[in-house]
Amino acid sequence: MQVVVYPLGIGLGLIAEGKGMGERSLARAQAQQSQMDDYVRSVASSGSPMDDLAKGKELLDSGAITQAEYDQLKAKALAT
Repeated sequence: MQVVVYPLGIGLGLIAEGKGMGERSLARAQAQQSQMDDYVRSVASSGSPMDDLAKGKELLDSGAITQAEYDQLKAKALAT
């Protein structure tokens, strides 16, 4: 077993940068989710319930939304 020892400054730098990278990654993921939510709302909320279901199915098939998101759209469309 080989042990690698890094200088203390490098280790502390990696820890500090790691926290910043995690925060930026979280912010980026939240922004992407918000954009996706806005897009789904704009697509799913126009037309008849059947149009909404068809558009939701297209999004599901393209991978733009998950099965759970499609199920939510479907429940909303059928409730109207």
